[in-house]
Amino acid sequence: MGVAGSGKTTVGPLLADRLGVTYAEADDFHPPANIAKQAAGIPLDDDDRAPWLDAIGAWAHDHAASGGVVSCSALKRAYRDRLRAAAPGIFFVHLAGSRELIGDRMAARTDHFMPLSLLDSQFAALQPLEDDEAGVAIDIAAGPEDIVRRAVEAVPGAGHP
Repeated sequence: MGVAGSGKTTVGPLLADRLGVTYAEADDFHPPANIAKQAAGIPLDDDDRAPWLDAIGAWAHDHAASGGVVSCSALKRAYRDRLRAAAPGIFFVHLAGSRELIGDRMAARTDHFMPLSLLDSQFAALQPLEDDEAGVAIDIAAGPEDIVRRAVEAVPGAGHP
């Protein structure tokens, strides 16, 4: 989980590979209208996100026994609660970083529909993990391999090396 540009699409497949499980990219669950809205610089609202979160939750539920990693912003507690309702054992890895670092990363990428102009709305919506939520926050200032190592160490039952 994390704001746009935090590295979910980079870290997610690496983490899934390290854990030996399937990976899914949450952006692939968006209906075309959501992608068009974001590409136009319009933030999604809760109504836009509801079917998207339900589709991700269904995927997580279907992969609960075999394991899986899905990248998803999951910015608000209510979104994570919705995902937990579908997949009760879900564990969140919050890729946390400064607005400046993430803004620099977003400005450098050219292959994503999410414009830099929406980053402030992402940070405004972000509700960090609370103490009663299964998950860990990892600073993204480190490289992807270090982030993955720290995530594997945190994931319950991951067979820590």
